[in-house]
Amino acid sequence: YHGHDGYDTIFLHQHHHNGHRNLRATAKLVIRSKSTQQTNTATMALVQRPMRLALALVCLQHRQSMETSAFAPLPSSPITKLFQPNNRFVDDFFTSSISTQQSYNMIPDAVATSATTAIDAVSSTSQTLSSVLTNMDQATAEQIAGPFFGASLFPYLAFLFFLNVPQNETPKGVTVGFATCLLFVFLTIPAAIAAKIWYGVSLADSDWLHGSAESLLTVTNLVTVVAFRQGLSYKEQEQSGSTDVQIPESVLSYDPMVKLVGGLTFLAFLTALFPAISGATVHTPYLAGFMDISPSHLPWTPTHPEPENALTIACWIIHITSLVEFLVAMGFCWRWADLAGNPKWKGLTWGLLPLHTSGITACTYHLFYNSIAVLVPLQAALTCVGNVTAMVAAYRIAVSNGWSAPWGEGLPSFLNGWEEDVDTNIVETREDSQSLVGFEDLGDALAEDNDYTFIIKLFAGCAVASYVVKYGEVWFDFPFRSELDVALAFIFIPSLLNAYKWKKRSQDPTFEGWF
Repeated sequence: YHGHDGYDTIFLHQHHHNGHRNLRATAKLVIRSKSTQQTNTATMALVQRPMRLALALVCLQHRQSMETSAFAPLPSSPITKLFQPNNRFVDDFFTSSISTQQSYNMIPDAVATSATTAIDAVSSTSQTLSSVLTNMDQATAEQIAGPFFGASLFPYLAFLFFLNVPQNETPKGVTVGFATCLLFVFLTIPAAIAAKIWYGVSLADSDWLHGSAESLLTVTNLVTVVAFRQGLSYKEQEQSGSTDVQIPESVLSYDPMVKLVGGLTFLAFLTALFPAISGATVHTPYLAGFMDISPSHLPWTPTHPEPENALTIACWIIHITSLVEFLVAMGFCWRWADLAGNPKWKGLTWGLLPLHTSGITACTYHLFYNSIAVLVPLQAALTCVGNVTAMVAAYRIAVSNGWSAPWGEGLPSFLNGWEEDVDTNIVETREDSQSLVGFEDLGDALAEDNDYTFIIKLFAGCAVASYVVKYGEVWFDFPFRSELDVALAFIFIPSLLNAYKWKKRSQDPTFEGWF
């Protein structure tokens, strides 16, 4: 308030709740408005530490002709009464301060200068970083992503090695499924080169090449899920006491799934061969777009027209199916831990989480019509991290099953500390492990189906989701604005919810999720 004595007085209140007591620390700043005495004098001796920042901030706002007094902690204390606006002692005190305490004159200027410099630096750095990330061009993004993708190969090879050690008794078909990812990686390279040489675009912007290459990832996850499913079915029948249980060939031999991979890879090759020899253009739709709906045939008029590089329905099905299959495989790892009597298999579920987030990143990139280039190196980094965590998880499984490495003595404790008893409460865990109500437990939900009906239902559900995504996003503005913060929300909110659900499941085996 503006006092009649020529002083403007500001009261700052800080409330602190401690049990049932409310303590209030009050600081009062008296700002002299008289033009005859221009000074910046601050008295901080009686100010508690939490109030110093508040005083400094007010100083920044009232740098002209400022004189400060502060007191604490209670407004009814003698000190408070002493520094009332009309108290002559205050006026005398500040008058004497002008001549005897000139060193205080530098406090507000110093605080203002340093604070302003720091705030400007942080703001400038933040704006520069945001601009760099948002405006990153495709070439720069691919240059950054390249080393991450290259480095991710070595931990993935180690992951396959540890997963396949004999002591783990991993179903052979599961190993084939995970190994098929290498086929996807190596065959994607020529497809990306062709897109760049023929059309001058990235692989993601040429739908027919993109769909043909990405279909190999769907093959990878599909083989993994089918083999895991067969192995789990055998384990459950065996432990239920069923007689005359036949061991699936995919549990004991690589051959069945290798043949399946070979046949599906040949089909993927044909989907690329026919467009290539028929003179396909950069935006020739994958599988001729036979599942797409023409905008003129839609029962509504979209708010935005689709860009030329929009994914076809068939290409969206491949991407969404890969995500769902990977979640199902993660759920199978969790279930396998119960049936195999080794909780370390649940660690593989955790190890695969970054790889699933990498897949979400790729889908988000396409959701924004490939316009946010920084998501490419982000996906590459997540892939590299995920391959490392999967490798560590597989190593833990191998060691817990009795495999010993010649270099084991030299490894960090977080890799070698597996002396704890892993068999405690295994029977109880098996009984309590109910399925999570989510995509990762479609395997349990469809346990009564055979492999063929399971695959049909899986793809049918993903097809419905693909139509919703492709023809639903054109009703919104955000896919066309290339907003990085929105894209990151699409990536990390589902990932964090997924991680939190597994965490809750670890703490409470009866937890069934939210949907």
